[in-house]
Amino acid sequence: MFFASTPAMIVYQEYPPIPALRPWLDCVWTCRVQTGATPLTHQVLPDNCIDILCQDQHDASFAVGMMTAPIAVVSQGRVQTVAARFKPGAAARFFQLPLCELNDGRAGLQQLWGRDLAARLDDALWSDPLSNMQRIAILQDYLLLRLRAGPPLAPAGVAVHAIAAIEGAQGLVRVEGLARQLGVSRQHLAQQFRQQVGISPKLFARICRFRAASLGVKSLAGQPDWAQVALKYGYFDQSHLIHDFQDFAHSSPEAWLTGRRA
Repeated sequence: MFFASTPAMIVYQEYPPIPALRPWLDCVWTCRVQTGATPLTHQVLPDNCIDILCQDQHDASFAVGMMTAPIAVVSQGRVQTVAARFKPGAAARFFQLPLCELNDGRAGLQQLWGRDLAARLDDALWSDPLSNMQRIAILQDYLLLRLRAGPPLAPAGVAVHAIAAIEGAQGLVRVEGLARQLGVSRQHLAQQFRQQVGISPKLFARICRFRAASLGVKSLAGQPDWAQVALKYGYFDQSHLIHDFQDFAHSSPEAWLTGRRA
């Protein structure tokens, strides 16, 4: 939970998904934003996930695709959100389109699920005053409906195994070696990633490594030795670490960390 300075406020909370959705969802979450006359802006960094967000505004239910750069989210007034965050590679089961089409953008649920289903979800969530837990339950019911309406489950493909290997190594893998290990060509692995994950396996690995490094330095006391940070998280040198911070946070490591600790 994070409270910004008065009169602006953000209340954010994550919850575990129900058992039937745990293979697919990282979490479900809610957020309530209340601002005064001045808009509130916060930065969201790439996290290798796709989210569905449903907000208490007209036709404001949408999916946010894989991010390759940070985005600034601007909020004003009072906005309530209930959302689901998919595990990497899991969202394709619910949208049934190549996920690369969603990269660095958003698409309305009316477009992805059809007008009728999206409208029924919107009505169920916002027509009556409900608790966060009630809204989370409704969203998960609709995700189950969408899951069961899809084609029969196929055996796990190469992208699923590649995701597990990359995440397990915190991004410290070579795509060529991973493809050989999985018995496919690098081109086939890249194609599967574009369709089922959204981005290339190399970029996915870079974001994994950046997230490990950025989370790690936040827990350090005092000023980090950035050369040692680069070494610890598998960067060739400090300049490569700086390059990833510029790409994924639009900031130098020092400026980013100062802002996070402010």
